[in-house]
Amino acid sequence: MILLCFAVHGHLFINVPTVPVMQDSGVIAFVLIKYIKFLQPTAISLLYMAIVLLQAIRLNILLNEYRMFSQTGFTTAMSYVLLTGFFPEWASITPALIANSFVIWIFIQLTKLYNNPSPKSLLFNTGLIVGAAVLCYHSIALLLIIVFFALIIVRPFVLSEWFVLLLGVLMPFYIIGALLFLNDKIGMWQSFVPRIHFTKVLVTNNIWFWVNVGIATILLLFGFITLNNNTNRMVIQIRKNWGIITVMAFIMIPLPFLFIDAGMAATALSMVPFAAIISNVFVYPRKMWWPNILFFLALAAVIHNNWVIIKN
Repeated sequence: MILLCFAVHGHLFINVPTVPVMQDSGVIAFVLIKYIKFLQPTAISLLYMAIVLLQAIRLNILLNEYRMFSQTGFTTAMSYVLLTGFFPEWASITPALIANSFVIWIFIQLTKLYNNPSPKSLLFNTGLIVGAAVLCYHSIALLLIIVFFALIIVRPFVLSEWFVLLLGVLMPFYIIGALLFLNDKIGMWQSFVPRIHFTKVLVTNNIWFWVNVGIATILLLFGFITLNNNTNRMVIQIRKNWGIITVMAFIMIPLPFLFIDAGMAATALSMVPFAAIISNVFVYPRKMWWPNILFFLALAAVIHNNWVIIKN
């Protein structure tokens, strides 16, 4: 996996890596601007590699641990690493890339909801993580929809559980608001709240951008087809977990259109559910010729992205 990551992101050792960050997108942006952006290029490259590998391996271990596939393997980690090489915005240290750690963490929490003996404490902790994630990266706020959807499909409706989850989400904002009030800086509260602003970000005449989008769509489509063909063999809990991942994949797509200055970089949040779904392509088929074709399509997108980054 380390060798694959080095191959996918070989451009980082030729071009000076960038840390594209919008100032008001959350705490992660502040940390990147103040502490990471001015590091030596080699340090930034190695840091990026470490982030991608840790996230890929953690997601792979999670799906194997919860038996999301009929057999264990490293296909999820492979899919995640390949996806990071599809677009220049996914091949840089951005708040969205770092926020993927929150996405994985929240999914771990949601998988524990089914038949949990102490759901309220788990829901409160999940809400805390979601609230903290939104403070760290505002565009991740759409996870609120996913978390409440997961609560609907995983557990029977209990009003008190919904209030506990909502209380957990609001708690980090309450603490920040109290600190700002005590320090007479309440006017800064807008900096900690996501700002919705409908915009167009994908209007481009670059044909190769759309080719890469097409390849990613083909991989995702085949992943959905393979997953659907094997759903009947899964137990109820695993089906519900895949339902959460599927909704997460669709919810994350419009991110760059909804938040101020989110841009194409925000779509990096979709890599977690996309990698999970695409990995079905490489797990289930008995005949490997078409998974091999899809792999080389992904590799072609990665090679072209490396060429574009090096050229620029």
